[in-house]
Amino acid sequence: MTVRQHTERAEELLLSPFACKSKDSQGRVREEEPCQVRTCFQRDVDRIVYCKAFRRLKHKTQVFLQPEGDHYRTRMTHTLEVTRIARTMARALGLNEDLTEAGGLGHDLGHTPFGHAGERALNAVMPGGFRHNRQSLRVVDVLEKEGDGLNLTYEVRRAILCHTGSDKAETLEGQLLWFADRIAYINHDLEDAMRGGILYPLDVPIDLRERLGYTNAQRIDTLVRDVIHQSQGKNRICQSPEIAQAMDELRTFLFDHVYRNPKAKGEEGKAEEMLLRMFERYVKNPDLLPEDFQNIRYEQGAQRAACDYIAGMTDSYAVEKYNELFIPRAWTVK
Repeated sequence: MTVRQHTERAEELLLSPFACKSKDSQGRVREEEPCQVRTCFQRDVDRIVYCKAFRRLKHKTQVFLQPEGDHYRTRMTHTLEVTRIARTMARALGLNEDLTEAGGLGHDLGHTPFGHAGERALNAVMPGGFRHNRQSLRVVDVLEKEGDGLNLTYEVRRAILCHTGSDKAETLEGQLLWFADRIAYINHDLEDAMRGGILYPLDVPIDLRERLGYTNAQRIDTLVRDVIHQSQGKNRICQSPEIAQAMDELRTFLFDHVYRNPKAKGEEGKAEEMLLRMFERYVKNPDLLPEDFQNIRYEQGAQRAACDYIAGMTDSYAVEKYNELFIPRAWTVK
């Protein structure tokens, strides 16, 4: 037996009957020879970690645009926190941690620069709209590896696509990611808002603190334990009605006091306007797009190519390209 086959045998013996076993994967769009060492989901983890889109996450906004300070979350740290929360729950429930990890690491690969401000901008101009989960799937299916994509397994692709919205992944590992993403961003966005002086601990309603916890760690622990307890022995991932309601109330509190707070989000209008102007310029002058995006332009149109290019930018690169397109350069004598 190969190392991979030993791992697959261990999954049969150790994982929950509701878990997705590696050997039962529906496979890849393009068939490949199996790895002798890694299962198909372990292989997907490596492909995501080593791709260019994953490395760019460290320079993309989570909530606060270019904050001054080393400890605010970026899209990269958000991704790592989501993955850790998801793996903790997967292990407790006897689910496939490798599938869970791959979905967690890949779920935000398609996120725009400047967080949801960038997403709103592209959604306003792209025919059919723009959603970062669909773009994440496009990144792994099409855009990575010079247009070949990463050729991930069906289950990982579905976990990435279904991490937000109403579409539900078929695997429990994919369903788990939906909860892990919310648990992570609700709590770390709250902590970052407190770090930035947007909120203070006593601003959180006392009934929510009593139900979920008084600190970031306590709240995450409460939410994770509840998902584990409610989902054990079931072929679905769920929360208790009481904790689900409390989490929804905390999310609503964040929308009211952070996500729509002029002090926290006052610069987002500028970011949206910047990306909209760039999109318009690239659509009208598609020759300005990099060579890597010219095939997309000819096959799927300038709008699709401009969207893919802008969505993949980091915050700082977007500013650099904007300046290149719209800010006059100083004239110098050579």
